[in-house]
Amino acid sequence: MSLFVPHFDDTVLVREADAETVGRAPVTVRLLADSSATGGALSTQRVALGPGADGALPHRHTRSAEMFFLLDGAADILTGEEVVTAGPGDLVVVPPGTPHAFAAVPGTGADLLIVLTPGVERFEYFRHLQRIRTGEATPESLREVQERYDNHFLHSSAWQARRG
Repeated sequence: MSLFVPHFDDTVLVREADAETVGRAPVTVRLLADSSATGGALSTQRVALGPGADGALPHRHTRSAEMFFLLDGAADILTGEEVVTAGPGDLVVVPPGTPHAFAAVPGTGADLLIVLTPGVERFEYFRHLQRIRTGEATPESLREVQERYDNHFLHSSAWQARRG
């Protein structure tokens, strides 16, 4: 087992008013702290999903674990070949290499705090997704950046069965 010890000199404090928001309803992402701000320890964002909205399609990370903490609402979370439903106060941690996805449960919204550790520079990834939503980039362009952001999309029968 190796131990990663991050190094950064100053406490990271992100005020709500200062956090960049990417997207708009039904999916908004508040960019809180990127890997460069935390010495590589983590990257974190807060994701608000409207009723039934998809947060992320099935994918895996090779270098990071991903933590989902549900602040409010209800979310379906794929972890491996299982889909669990999380409610307020529930925590789900997905190990590196494990397929995962998340979405608000149909008929309800979800507010999630998401942390990747060790961190990966992810803010530009969320900006890239926004460019796809606005037509400035194509969905196929994600293939070109999946290594950079350690975000590898895949098919999941379990997710397909739950979400359709």
